[in-house]
Order: sequence, then structure tokens, then C-alpha cells
Amino acid sequence: MKKVITYGTFDLLHYGHINLLRRAKELGDYLIVALSTDEFNWNEKHKKCYFTYEQRKQLLEAIRYVDLVIPEECWEQKTADVREYHVDTFVIGDDWTGKFDFLKEQCEVVYLPRTPEISTTQIKEDLKEQLDGQ
Repeated sequence: MKKVITYGTFDLLHYGHINLLRRAKELGDYLIVALSTDEFNWNEKHKKCYFTYEQRKQLLEAIRYVDLVIPEECWEQKTADVREYHVDTFVIGDDWTGKFDFLKEQCEVVYLPRTPEISTTQIKEDLKEQLDGQ
């Protein structure tokens, strides 16, 4: 069985996220999603999520491409996760190109193109504009 892993916050889940998960799953048989915890998002990424970790986890678990959701608690855990879960392919958006090449010693690393017209940041900006315009 070929295992694939990807990482992310997946807040305000949208079709760009679904595209990433679908394409990641196409690269193997079993897709693991390491979901950033609320603490990691706030303390390290400086992001405040709309949905809690548990809510985001429930959403991801309901997607047919996702086989397992695990917590991402720090930047450094990727190497350990690849080893612990016997990962064959590490997948992440191409906005991270080159950042995870160090994992190539352990597994294949794939940077997938993002869905260009959608992002959580764009959704938040659009909503803010709409609210400010009222």
C-alpha cells in the first residue's frame, strides 16, 4: 500500500482544499492529513482559525479522499511522521516549493499547483470587504 501525507490548516474548507486532497490521494492508496492544531496555528503560524481543530478534523474526516487525520503540533515533526507512518510520498502546495526537499532522503516529495482563484486568505478578505461596504 502506497501512503501519502499532506499538511495544512484547512480552515474555511473550500474547493481548492478538495482539489489538493483529491490530487494527493491519486498519488497513492492511503492519504494521511496532518492538521495544524489551534496552538500551532496561533503560536507558530500566527493564524487565528475560524473553526477549532476538532471542527476542522471532523470536516476532513468526512471527505472521501482522507483516510486518517493526525495533529500537526510543530514544524519539525514531518521527518518523524514520514518514518512513523511509513510514508511513500509527501505532498504540499507549490507555494512551499523547495522547503521540504530535505525529506527526499526518506520519501518522494511532490509540490502540487494550488487552485489559483481560491484561498482561505482571499475568502477572508472578500468577506471583510463585504462587511466594510455595508
